[in-house]
Amino acid sequence: MPVSMPVAGVFLEIHGGGFYMGSAAGSDVRNRRLADALGIAVASVDYRLAPEHPWPSAPDDCETAALWLVEHAQRRFGTTRLAIGGFSAGATLAVSTLARLRDRGVTAFSGGVLQFGTYDLAAKTQAGRLIADEYFLDAYAGSTPDRTHPDLSPLFADLAGLPPILIVIGSDDILLEDNLAMATRLSEAGVEVDLRIYPASPHGFTGHATPMARAALGHIDAWLGARLGPAD
Repeated sequence: MPVSMPVAGVFLEIHGGGFYMGSAAGSDVRNRRLADALGIAVASVDYRLAPEHPWPSAPDDCETAALWLVEHAQRRFGTTRLAIGGFSAGATLAVSTLARLRDRGVTAFSGGVLQFGTYDLAAKTQAGRLIADEYFLDAYAGSTPDRTHPDLSPLFADLAGLPPILIVIGSDDILLEDNLAMATRLSEAGVEVDLRIYPASPHGFTGHATPMARAALGHIDAWLGARLGPAD
């Protein structure tokens, strides 16, 4: 059955947790705040977790959720205005999902919000080598022989044709260089990129009640509102 009142748009949220932790329910507080602030619906994906379900299980699940929204958003929510975003590992999965949709010729998503994702899981760049010893790399990649596969490490993907992207990262995040590299790759591919670097902010800073987090969330709201707000 459709929801009782149409919403301005639908945001597909992908939770973080290093690909091996977390759940859709863990994002409920953040998602409720976003829904109330923008008058939108937020759908969150309970994708399968590593190491029991290594790549490509998680992006497979995220792609399935995105395609479901493309097909059903109008009937269920009264809108076709869609955007996607993720938090940490969820940002990585959001990029992979957008690239998969692009390859299918699906252009329904109007933008992506990437909060401090990791994009070189192969440790081939200086940025990637900073986290080369992290457990989640082995858990998520599993037995994959080439971790530069673009669906696994989006930094090496063809990024042309993706919708506008907002990148949010803290200056004290170990993933700062990785996010700068992704912003550069997106720009080189002709993608509209809004890169926001917040001073004195560590990984995951938007999940904490700080002035810098409030500033970042305010910008995310404004950026998404411009893409999911009521049509003129």
